[in-house]
Amino acid sequence: MDNSAIADNFSLLSKLMDIHGENSFKTKTYSIAAFNIDKMPEQLKDTPREKLFSIKGIGDSVGKKVIEMLDTGELKVLSEYIQKTPPGVVEMLNIKGIGPKKINTIWKEMEIESIGELLYACNENRLTLFKGFGGKTQANVQEAIEFYLQNQGSFLYAQIDEVFPQVDNYLKKIFSPSDVRVTGAFRRQEPIIEELEYVVMENNQLVKPKFQTAQPPELLEETATTLLYKLKNGLKLRLYTGGKNRAEELFKTTGCKEFVEAFNKDYPNLKYKGDETENDEIVFEKAGIAFVPPMLRETAAIIDKAKKKSLPELIQPGDIRSIIHSHSNWSDGAPTIEEMAKECIKRGYEYMVISDHSKVAVYANGLSEERIREQHRYVDELNGKLKPFKIFKSIECDILNDGSMDYADKILATFDLVIASVHSNLKMPEEKAMARLLKAIENPYTTILGHMTGRLLLSRNGYPVDHKKIIEACAANQVVIELNAHPRRLDMDWKWIDYALQKKVLISIDPDAHYLEGFDDVKYGTLAAQKGGLTKENNLSSFTLKQFEEWLSKRKKLKGI
Repeated sequence: MDNSAIADNFSLLSKLMDIHGENSFKTKTYSIAAFNIDKMPEQLKDTPREKLFSIKGIGDSVGKKVIEMLDTGELKVLSEYIQKTPPGVVEMLNIKGIGPKKINTIWKEMEIESIGELLYACNENRLTLFKGFGGKTQANVQEAIEFYLQNQGSFLYAQIDEVFPQVDNYLKKIFSPSDVRVTGAFRRQEPIIEELEYVVMENNQLVKPKFQTAQPPELLEETATTLLYKLKNGLKLRLYTGGKNRAEELFKTTGCKEFVEAFNKDYPNLKYKGDETENDEIVFEKAGIAFVPPMLRETAAIIDKAKKKSLPELIQPGDIRSIIHSHSNWSDGAPTIEEMAKECIKRGYEYMVISDHSKVAVYANGLSEERIREQHRYVDELNGKLKPFKIFKSIECDILNDGSMDYADKILATFDLVIASVHSNLKMPEEKAMARLLKAIENPYTTILGHMTGRLLLSRNGYPVDHKKIIEACAANQVVIELNAHPRRLDMDWKWIDYALQKKVLISIDPDAHYLEGFDDVKYGTLAAQKGGLTKENNLSSFTLKQFEEWLSKRKKLKGI
């Protein structure tokens, strides 16, 4: 083990001890040792053991640990700290602008254990509620995390969507616009994208020279029919080259493996002649079945629906009539309720459901019973002022550890509707999670089940649940299931929408907005919902104001509340 590796171990030990709030004198000792050892001209491994302790900057404690590393290649105390520190917390040390002391606050006080969770907390304006984290610090942390995540290889759909126009325009510029078509996971609207894929009607010999610029992207892989590049922002760009028929090439690279194999098994004799069309509608025409939109090309089952011409008319972003699930500056949101309402009016929405956090969410400035009464009076004033637009009184009520709600029924009864969500003690086995969720669903005041699994894409898997039992419980209790539209959540997963529709459970595409810009996330919730075959008729946030009021009234009568 050379000096550099020894110094790195001492440096990491010092930082981990700081994160755990250990004695600052000890942590500083190992930090100084790391600095001194890294600068030494001679290698410690070549130094006689008896002389180690006489070297400036190496005392008894440090010297013994140096010997341990030289003899075993490991440092036991460092391994112990790594073992008792969540991997995501250790990873935070890679984020510029947050040192061990701030990480201690993030972990111990904010109860955040991964970089993705930390980014989500920045999106929710959560960091500013803690000492040492002002608005500028929060913005810097958010920027540093986004830069770090760019180079990890996996991206949210929304992240690719931001850079897609730039990449698309560039490819159409260096090739012919008619020769370039996006395909693959992005065309299917997958929530997580590993590669941005394109069909390019050129062979490798013609494609490669066009990427030989002053700052060329890195060529990672080449086959006879594909080129894989890594762009400067970390995104992988795969080009399918050399195809003779655009429609055929686009078709076979768009659908997932199960869909394409099932289609080819059913229609093995389709023939393609030259470059017949710009897109792949003709493939379905030749098969004599309905065109299957790219986002639905996931399973073999959709082919049977296409044969029967029974594909759903998918919900569109323009079908959303309201903002349900939004947070104002009464809890951890940035804008006022009036600012949010006026933004809704500006965007053409008919109503808004304000749903700040409940009282147990101290970290999010959750509402006490007294503040609820104050907010309701304020909403009444705004409703008089903003007619015919309407603000509905709601709360994102925490589901407590035993499945009970954060307020007594008499308080829940004062809301027009209640969104029930889990925010604490997320590391639950399935049995515990199910008991907790089912009890909350059975509460007569629970109107919408918020972000069912608590997942954060690319950051946190969420607690395990039996989706079928949850959906069936929601059906039995007239509870709507949220499709949380935040690109890092998209929870409930689109794969379960079809089962929910079979059980006649309404879905609600909700942005969980903490900023006015958060309303834009409705788009990503809608794109995910399309993959599950959702129609506007089965989406609560697509109801008109009149339909929504009638639905609320009918539900309250059914529940006897």
